[in-house]
Amino acid sequence: QVQLVESGGGLVQAGGSLRLSCAASGTIFSINTMGWYRQTPGKQRELVATITSGGYPNYADSVKARFTISRDNAKNTVYLQMNSLKPEDTAVYYCNADIRRTYRDGGYRDYWGQGTQVTVSS
Repeated sequence: QVQLVESGGGLVQAGGSLRLSCAASGTIFSINTMGWYRQTPGKQRELVATITSGGYPNYADSVKARFTISRDNAKNTVYLQMNSLKPEDTAVYYCNADIRRTYRDGGYRDYWGQGTQVTVSS
């Protein structure tokens, strides 16, 4: 089994910062891209940021220059540093990872965390 466990969400005032963490555990041979998505009620889940196994990041336009994604491959963990938070950043944030469980697996499969709430007050 593979689990993604997120932490670091909470309530913060506009202009503040939060750091999210997501650790992958279980039977893992290799992890390709890891990332963060977010969702608000009544809307589709949207990309926030992704990072390749080689450390190449990609950001949604709405968070560029404010958020920074990073990862620690030795710990199978991805981070999201969120600065200059705005009320519109309020959402449930989900961790995502493309994971190959064993050497014999044919490819990578998508895994999701349970989500962590981020609330930014004005």
